[in-house]
Amino acid sequence: MTPERGPGGPSAGSGETVDHGTHAHSLAAAVRAGRVRAVDVVADALERIARTDRSLCAFREVWEEDALRRAAEVDARVAAGERLPLAGVPFAVKGRHGLRSAGPLVAAGCVAVGATAVPGPGTPWQTWGLGRYGRTVNPWRADRTPGGSSAGAAVAVAAGVVPLATGGDGAGSVRIPAAWCGVLGLKTTNGRLPSADRTGLAAPGVLVRCATDARAWWTAVTVGADGTTGMAGVAGTGAAGEGAVVKPRPLRAVWSPDLGFADVDPEPVAVAHAAALRLADSGAVRIEQDLPGPRDRRSPRGRRPAPEDAPLRLEDPADAWLALRTASGDDLLALALARRIRAANDRRLDALFRRADLLLTPTTPCAAHGHEGPGERYSTALTWSFNLSGHPALSIPAGFGSDGCPLGLQVVAPRGGERLLLDFAALLYSSA
Repeated sequence: MTPERGPGGPSAGSGETVDHGTHAHSLAAAVRAGRVRAVDVVADALERIARTDRSLCAFREVWEEDALRRAAEVDARVAAGERLPLAGVPFAVKGRHGLRSAGPLVAAGCVAVGATAVPGPGTPWQTWGLGRYGRTVNPWRADRTPGGSSAGAAVAVAAGVVPLATGGDGAGSVRIPAAWCGVLGLKTTNGRLPSADRTGLAAPGVLVRCATDARAWWTAVTVGADGTTGMAGVAGTGAAGEGAVVKPRPLRAVWSPDLGFADVDPEPVAVAHAAALRLADSGAVRIEQDLPGPRDRRSPRGRRPAPEDAPLRLEDPADAWLALRTASGDDLLALALARRIRAANDRRLDALFRRADLLLTPTTPCAAHGHEGPGERYSTALTWSFNLSGHPALSIPAGFGSDGCPLGLQVVAPRGGERLLLDFAALLYSSA
C-alpha cells in the first residue's frame, strides 16, 4: 500500500501515483462514460471490506444490500442521461449516524457502503477506533493507533478500501488520523456546513487520497442540485475567502513548529518542516520566516523582531476548548476564560493572515502511539486551536517517521478559505 505521494510521501515524485481506479473522480468518470457500472464498482468495494476488515477493523456496520440497491439506482440515473459528478463512487460515513448529513453526496451519485469505526466507551482519549471485529489498527503498523476520532474513515481510505470517507473534526478528529494514516484530511471552516455539535467546535470534513477528490467532495457539499451555490458557498470573511481570487504562486506561507506553546517532539517537526521546504523549493510557496520555537524568541541577528514579524505565539487553547465542551451555562469563570483565550488567538491569527496566505505547522506533536493510549500529552495540541478559531485546515502527507508510520503537514487558511487550501493542494501535487 502506497499513500498519495505529496510533498513527503515515499518519494518526491508525481502526486498522482496511486492506481487511478481507486480515485473518486476517476471512478465517477468511468461510470458516467459507461465504461463500468456503479453496481460493479460498489461490489468491488464491498469485496475489499470483506477481505480486509477482520484485520483493519475500519467499519462498525456494512450495508451490502442497501449499497447495491443504491448503486443500481445510480446506473439507472446515468442511463437516463443524468450527469452525476460522483456517479457510483463508494464512500464511507463516520459513525452510525453519519448518513444523516450525507444527502449532498448521495445526490451527486455517491453510494454509502457502511459506517466507519469511531472510539468506543471506556477512555477519555479519542485517538482510536472500535470496529465490528475489534480495535481499529493503523494500516502501516497494527500495533499503532490510526488516530481519531475519524479512525475507521482514515484507515478505509488509506488502505484503498474506499476512495472517500466523511469525517467530523472537533479537535483534530479528521486531521490527526489523516496524518497518521498518510492521507489528506480537510476540516472546513466552522459554521460553513451543517453540524450537530452544539458547542460550535466541530466542523464536517473529508478524508481522501488526492487533491482532486477533496475538491470533488467540496463541490458536492456546497453546490445545490440545480448547479447554484448554496449557503455554504457564500464568500468567506477571510482575505482568501471563497469569493476571493486565489493569489498567484508562490503563495506566502508562515511556518510555525509549535504555535508558540506546544510541546512537540523533534521528529514530527523535522518531517513537516522538510516537507514545507520541498514546497518552497518547488515554487509552490514562499516561506517568509522560519519561526523560532518558544525557547528562542530572538531574531537571527539578535534584535527584537518587529510586531508584524514576531513569532506566532498563540495561547494554549486547552482550557478554552475544555470549558466550551464541558462547562455548564452557569460556569461563568470557565466561559469567561474561554472567551479571553479565543479573542487573544483570533487577534494574533488575524494579524498573521494579513501578511500571509497560509500557516504551516506539523499536524501532530508526536508520532502515532500504541493502543494503550497517548499518555499525558494531547495529540490535539496543534489542531484544536483552529476548532476554537474556526479556520479551515488541511493535513497532507509529509513523510514517514522512524517507526515507519506517516506524519502530516498541517496547512491553515483564513476563514472561508477552503478554495485556497484545495488550490494549494492541487498545486503541490502537480509540482511535487
